[in-house]
This record gives sequence, structure tokens and C-alpha cells, in this order.
Amino acid sequence: MRSLAVTTVVEADECAVLRVSGELDLRTEQAFLTEARSIVSAGHRFLVLDLTALRFCDSRGLSCLLALEWLCRRLEGRLFLASLGVRMLRLLIGTQSLSVFSCFPTVGHALAAVPEGARPAWPPAPEEPALPGDDPFV
Repeated sequence: MRSLAVTTVVEADECAVLRVSGELDLRTEQAFLTEARSIVSAGHRFLVLDLTALRFCDSRGLSCLLALEWLCRRLEGRLFLASLGVRMLRLLIGTQSLSVFSCFPTVGHALAAVPEGARPAWPPAPEEPALPGDDPFV
């Protein structure tokens, strides 16, 4: 059973919005870091993490976020945290690491802080449903 999912919501050349859901802890840190590194390696030096569905984050998860912040800054980008829940906010305040991150109430607010040329369209366009008889392999 997977207890962490990282989903790309929308992306542009230099920026991606990722939805992080589940639990970010000792059991899931490697999967999270692997996924995050692959997104950054693809050229996305600005990352917006939508944490709406993040149910749990411990000190190991916080270490992952700090490592990702460092990686983005090293590439002259930034990590933006959006839609933090009360637990995540308490963790950041309790560890005195709130000032390390750029935190925003919504993904839209976070994207407004991304340089204009790197910003993807928001909200993302809905995918068109397949019509009966459409062949997905054509």
C-alpha cells in the first residue's frame, strides 16, 4: 500500500506544480526525493508543492523539504509550499523552519511569486474526455 503520492498537476519549461498526498516520513522519503529530483533534473527549478492532501509529515519529511529547497536554490530556482495544513504549519513553526520556506495559502498565490516567464498557466485546463469510438492509439 502506497502511503505517499506525488502527482504533477501542471508544468512549464522551468516550473512544475506537484500535489503531494499521504504521508512524508521515514518510509516514504526515498520515493519522494527520487520523484522530486527527477522533476528538477527535467529542468523545473521552480517547484510549487500543493500540500492540501499531505496527511502527515515528520522530521524526516521536513528534511526532504529542506533538501529540495536547497536543490532548487542551487539551480537559482525556488521551492514554494502551498495550502499547508495546520499540522504542517505547526511542524514548521515548532522547528523554527517556517522562515526557510516560501509558504502561500493557495497554489495560485504561490505561482504569482514564480517569475512570469517561468510560470505555467493556472488553473490547468481540464482534460477533454475521450469520445466513444476514439482510438487512443491513433
